[in-house]
Amino acid sequence: MNKITAENILNDIKTEYVPTPKPELVYNNNFELLCAVMLSAQTTDKRVNIVTKDLFNKYPTPEALAKADVNDVITIIKSLGLSNNKANNIINLSKKLVENFNSIVPNNLDDLTTLPGVGRKTANVVLGLGFNIPSMPVDTHIHRMSIRFKFIKEGESVLVAEEKLKKYIPKERWIEAHHLLLIFGRYYCKSQNPLCKECKLKKYCNKK
Repeated sequence: MNKITAENILNDIKTEYVPTPKPELVYNNNFELLCAVMLSAQTTDKRVNIVTKDLFNKYPTPEALAKADVNDVITIIKSLGLSNNKANNIINLSKKLVENFNSIVPNNLDDLTTLPGVGRKTANVVLGLGFNIPSMPVDTHIHRMSIRFKFIKEGESVLVAEEKLKKYIPKERWIEAHHLLLIFGRYYCKSQNPLCKECKLKKYCNKK
């Protein structure tokens, strides 16, 4: 891998597959974004958008969600899966936002990752989308793209993938690159039944 190849990959994805890279989650502020990203684990953004419409209508602020009955939240989000854990996490992170951060979502990785249920990937998404701070969130799709496009070797971790992507992709393109690789991996270079036969990026790929 080198910087020229990395740029070519991004440009080809944008030209051929994702002309207007943008997030698929629907949110109105950084608190909604934070909760939506957490809720999106192991489910689809489309399903999250359906659920959060009801969730944020009833609990629009950290103060409101901090006081929510966990069973009510579980009922609202149950279609997402892992609803017990997710409900507890968004309630507890709301409490911590109220108690420690004046109900404001923090704008740095260290503080974000102190919130219950918030890992490095979620924090990086919030930094990029919520604050326009260059970041490189790595989920399962982007990790897979990192392997297939030879940024990393099979078996290397998501943290290594983040480091290598940041090394070879210009900082000013990190947020855009996240969307390009995520959407390409989600809909075209899928884990199961990738669309290899018709793919226009075969020359970069190590999938046999």
